Amino acid sequence: MGITRLKRKARRNKQRSADRVNKIKQLTSTPVIANIDKEELKASFETAPKAEAKPKAKKEEVEKPAAEKAPKAEKVEKAPKAKKAPKTEKKTEE
Repeated sequence: MGITRLKRKARRNKQRSADRVNKIKQLTSTPVIANIDKEELKASFETAPKAEAKPKAKKEEVEKPAAEKAPKAEKVEKAPKAKKAPKTEKKTEE
């Protein structure tokens, strides 16, 4: 009697083990760190312009009725786009 092999299952098992090995390699690898001047990096953050926080709108403002809040749907027709003239090549005499 001949031996039957489960080829699909064998492929799947090999792929799983290969994936596992690749995951382990990725997790254990360390990135290459260039020589960085820490003081220069810190100074660059200190000199960066700081954005001023704007005061939030107060809730005391008079609320508008729902009819005024909803945007009105209007049909706006777009102007047709102007076609550009085809580019002409400059002929030079040689």
